[in-house]
Amino acid sequence: MNKKRIEIVNNLSELESLVAFVQKTSDEWNLSPKLRFNLNLVLEELVTNTISYGYHDIPNQDQTINIVMVLDDGKLSITITDRAQAFNPVQKEDPSIHNKSIEEREVGGLGIYLVKQLMDEIEYKREDGQNVLVLRTELKD
Repeated sequence: MNKKRIEIVNNLSELESLVAFVQKTSDEWNLSPKLRFNLNLVLEELVTNTISYGYHDIPNQDQTINIVMVLDDGKLSITITDRAQAFNPVQKEDPSIHNKSIEEREVGGLGIYLVKQLMDEIEYKREDGQNVLVLRTELKD
């Protein structure tokens, strides 16, 4: 089992550190370029949402966001833990994107929809005042 961890604060400038973490971990674990791209997309979307919308009740105060990646037996899991406002992306209804033009579509929601499409499993729980989001995907050739 391989395990990597990064802790960032709730500032969008931290996304650079997150991208570097995914790059380094992907290189060390020999993950495919496609999976690396998907991981960057998924993590950037989720962390950006957390930073942008999750801390309105505690503005101007650094809060940590912990990300743990585990590779075990051909399966990759990512756990994101934060103390932001409770938000369960699993329960977020998928946007109505079919048979609508761009002008007719509602704003927002496409990022979480994309995360659901790119990951094999997504679990959410609120535990000890924290959001705990677990993403899983199987490595594919």
